[in-house]
Amino acid sequence: MNKMDKMKQINLQEIIKKTVSINEYIEGIAHPFKDKFLERKQTYQLNEEIISKLKEYANKVVIVAFSAEWCKDCTANIPVLALIAEKTGMKIRVFGGLKKDPLNPKEKWRIPPSPPEVKTFNVEKIPHIMILNRKGEIIGKITENPRYKETLEEEILYLIEKPKEFISQSS
Repeated sequence: MNKMDKMKQINLQEIIKKTVSINEYIEGIAHPFKDKFLERKQTYQLNEEIISKLKEYANKVVIVAFSAEWCKDCTANIPVLALIAEKTGMKIRVFGGLKKDPLNPKEKWRIPPSPPEVKTFNVEKIPHIMILNRKGEIIGKITENPRYKETLEEEILYLIEKPKEFISQSS
């Protein structure tokens, strides 16, 4: 994550207006894609120890994800986010309906139907998951799949707690 991302403050109220809750997003997915999302949600087993720790941050962070129903990595990770939201009470919002733009090689996404925020947040690959503090500052990002930890819930906890590591190391 570059320095500009860390410094950029996002208007959370504006984002919340333009997005849907994670469960509203999954409910709105068309068949047959919806079946795959729901199957993943029903079969995935959360790490309860990690979920217990994430509950401590439920009112301190907001997660915003960009997703598309046709995306394999979204099918794997978005249902896990839904489970995390249900188990922790964490606010997780989604910009959905992303579509590629095959007719314009200069643009990755066709806007509309893709939300214009794909440009604002430099969305290249999806799911594009941002963890924000309540001030609207990005404190972590996950693109496609977890990078540092084995599961999505472990990765989210790692990214939330990571700033504390830097504070304790520098003091």
